[in-house]
Amino acid sequence: MGYAELISKLEALPREKRAEVFDFVEFLAVRCDTATGKPFVHAEWTDAEFSELSMHQALRGMEEEAVSYTRDDLRERWQ
Repeated sequence: MGYAELISKLEALPREKRAEVFDFVEFLAVRCDTATGKPFVHAEWTDAEFSELSMHQALRGMEEEAVSYTRDDLRERWQ
């Protein structure tokens, strides 16, 4: 598959699927340093890094969703 065919297939995907492809390409780029071709060795994740990644993945694709609830929908309110 050439670059033109790859770009054509990518452009035909829905926006959220293109975002997944981009995330995967970023993942591969991090795993293998493109300048040296050597694999990247990542240290253990900190709790903060893992938490940020988890939240990012959980909320992916929800950026443009309309909020459909109000304060009246809350069961509890923190004071």
